[in-house]
Amino acid sequence: MSFRLRVIALVMFIAVTATAATAWLTLRQASREFDRTVSASAEQQALITGELADHARTHGGWDGIADRVRELSLQTGQRIQVTTDSGAVVADSDVLAGGVARDVTGPPLLVDPRPTWQPLPKNGVPAGAKTVVLAAFEYRVGLRLAACLSEAGIGVRLTGSRMGIPVPQPAEYSPQAKACDVRSREQVPTDIDRAFEAELLACQHRAEQMVPCLQDAFSRAVGAYAPAQMRVYLGAAEQPAPRLPVDSIVLTAAVVALAAVGASWLLSRRVLRPIGALTAASARVGEGKLTERVPVRGHDELAGLARSFNRMADSLQHSEELQRRMISDVAHELRTPLANLRGYLEALKDGVLPPTPELFDSLHDEAVLQQRIVDDLQDLALAEAGVLTYQKTRLDLGELVATCRTAHAALASAAGVALTAEGDGPRWVHADPDRLRQVIGNLIRNALAATASGGTITLGVSSDGDRHLVRVTDTGSGIAEQDLPHLFDRLWRADRARGRGERYTTGSGLGLSIARQIIADHGGTVDVVSVLGVGTTFTIGLPAG
Repeated sequence: MSFRLRVIALVMFIAVTATAATAWLTLRQASREFDRTVSASAEQQALITGELADHARTHGGWDGIADRVRELSLQTGQRIQVTTDSGAVVADSDVLAGGVARDVTGPPLLVDPRPTWQPLPKNGVPAGAKTVVLAAFEYRVGLRLAACLSEAGIGVRLTGSRMGIPVPQPAEYSPQAKACDVRSREQVPTDIDRAFEAELLACQHRAEQMVPCLQDAFSRAVGAYAPAQMRVYLGAAEQPAPRLPVDSIVLTAAVVALAAVGASWLLSRRVLRPIGALTAASARVGEGKLTERVPVRGHDELAGLARSFNRMADSLQHSEELQRRMISDVAHELRTPLANLRGYLEALKDGVLPPTPELFDSLHDEAVLQQRIVDDLQDLALAEAGVLTYQKTRLDLGELVATCRTAHAALASAAGVALTAEGDGPRWVHADPDRLRQVIGNLIRNALAATASGGTITLGVSSDGDRHLVRVTDTGSGIAEQDLPHLFDRLWRADRARGRGERYTTGSGLGLSIARQIIADHGGTVDVVSVLGVGTTFTIGLPAG
């Protein structure tokens, strides 16, 4: 299947799925709105039954329940009907709102105002028969108190009791509230029913089942005094069922599908045109035409892809040019000395030149130089490939620089150049000491090649934030500004800028390239600042460790 057909199929699938999901959500929402008026949610059921039970507890009975039903109906949006166990209607929100009572729906909810006794073994009185007796007494007093306070127009609130049940209390204390409390306690007898007492004693011997047993005994004991249980019906029966507008949904789906086909066709054209250009250009690049580029239009993802392709082609072309240049440079570097070696060897073979020790020393030095070029090329190839081995350890840069100064002191003295080291305190880094000595030694040799007799080379160690720095500063001839960008190129040597001619050209031209790669592998940087006729400073920056 072509990409265009796949795009169209995908967009069609998304459009049809989205339309079907929208229709389903529409029906679900409509059904939910209807269900909200017909049957209450679990949260609403708990709220309504809980509020009605609290009303009975705070009023000592069901007086004034009609006003509470009206408030709950307005609060929840539910039709509420409260009836007795025999079916007598106590309050109906339809009638209270001035309408006609509708038929009820669903099974009724039971509202039992009796509290459940809960033992408080940690912070209150331990569970036991005595606690239940006191709780039953407190409950009966609370009923009388609630009724008295309600009749007097005093607000009532439920508070926790040490006996394990919520009890009514006046919202604010007053002489009248105190009188109600005294009167309520006088009206409740303190004697214990013998059957109740026997039941409690039997519970005491039931071990793990003692608490449920005491709860049942408490519920039966207060049942004779508690307000009667009520049944609550929520919702109405004759609400019409919602209907989904199928015709409208089908028409909408058809319009969406047509729009999706058109949009996917345009999208596929917009996507496939630049992709086709990229495919053709990549094929030509694969054939070796590295100058191939694709046009870039706009700033979207496809334009970004085109720019990335062009950057890749630029990189490939640049790498190809570097490779060719490097092969040419290597051939140039090796051709002349090898030709010289061959000429001298042929002259020795033919007896044209006498085999003197000086000649053999010169030929050996030339062979060593060519071996160094080959070794440097190998190190550079390994470093750039990321396989150059490192034995990293925690070391002090100051100590390392001092070691490098000692190693090159004799060479500097022979050239008449003063080689000094500066720095205070340890500068710890995590690095390979041999590779760092290789880098610093290369910079010292280059500085010696550029510094005339009587000049100085200074090795400095310092810190800059979370980095430690090593500076190699000479008072040599300096490097021309136009040569600085090429300083780290392979096989490039600034003979004219460095001014020491014969001595400097004995290098391989690879040392700085290798040095930069080694420092980069350590997470560091190498920077250079130079002024013609004044000198040059190379700065190595390494992460502190």
